[in-house]
Amino acid sequence: MDRREFNRWLGVAASVPWLANHASAMSQDRGGNLTASDPDSNQKKPAGDPVRIGMLLYPGMYALDLVGPHAILAGIPGVETYLLWKGLQPIPTHYGINLVPTLTLANCPKKLDVLFVPGGTPGTIAMMQDNEVLDFLADRGKSARYVTSVCTGSLILGAAGLLQGYRATSHWHKRDLLPLFGAMPQESRIVEDRNRITGGGVTSGIDFGLLLASRLFGDDEAKVQQLVNEYDPHPPFVAGTPPQAGQVITARANQILAEGYEETRVVALAARRRLGLS
Repeated sequence: MDRREFNRWLGVAASVPWLANHASAMSQDRGGNLTASDPDSNQKKPAGDPVRIGMLLYPGMYALDLVGPHAILAGIPGVETYLLWKGLQPIPTHYGINLVPTLTLANCPKKLDVLFVPGGTPGTIAMMQDNEVLDFLADRGKSARYVTSVCTGSLILGAAGLLQGYRATSHWHKRDLLPLFGAMPQESRIVEDRNRITGGGVTSGIDFGLLLASRLFGDDEAKVQQLVNEYDPHPPFVAGTPPQAGQVITARANQILAEGYEETRVVALAARRRLGLS
C-alpha cells in the first residue's frame, strides 16, 4: 500500500466510526505496512535489532513440539526464527514429517533472545548424549534472554546444565527425571522461573508460545496471534492428564510411552554424573 492508497483508506474510514478510530491508531512503517501506534497500547513493539529465536531441530523429535510455538512466534513482526541443526539437510521427526533447518549450529548468532528446545523420544535420548549439541546449548544458554523448552526438551536443557536450581516441567511421563539435573519438577502445563520457561507435553507448545509472546511483546500481541491462529480449544474429551483420563486410559498410555523410559533414565543419570551432581 503506497501513501496515496493509505490516504484514500483513511478517507473511507472517516465515514465509519469504529474504522476511523482504528485508523487513527495506525501508521505506516518503512515498508508501507500498517502498524499500531497507539501510545496507550501495552504491546512491546521491537525496536532496532530483531528478536532472535533459535529453535533446535534434531532427528527423532516431535514436530508438533516445535511447530506449535513456531506458528505463534514466527508471525510476529520483528521476529527472526532460526531452525538450527548441525547441517542443512532435512531432519526426519518421530512420525515421519521432515523439517528443514535454516541455519547451522556453527553459524548461529552468539546472542539469542530465546533459546528453544523441543522434545520427543527417541531423539531426546540421543541429544542428551550429544556433546556438540549440549555444548552449543550451554554456550547460548548463558547469554540468552530466555531459555525454553517443550515436552522432554527440558531433559536436554537439564543435560546441558541449564536447569540446576530452577523449577521446570516436562511431559508427564518423564517429569520425574528432572531432579536428576538439579531441577524442581512442577505438575503444570507451563512453568516460568526467572528466565526459564518450560512447557509440558507436545500440545502445550501453543500455550507456551503465547506466554512467551506476551513476555516478549506484551499481552495484546499474544492475543492477536491467538486470534490469527484461531486457538480456541474445545477438545472432545477431557483426558489430557492422568488424573483426567483415569486409571484405565492412563495404563494404556503408559504402555505406549514405556519404551525408552528406562534408557532415558540411564542417560539422565550419566548426564548427572557428567555435571558433577552425584
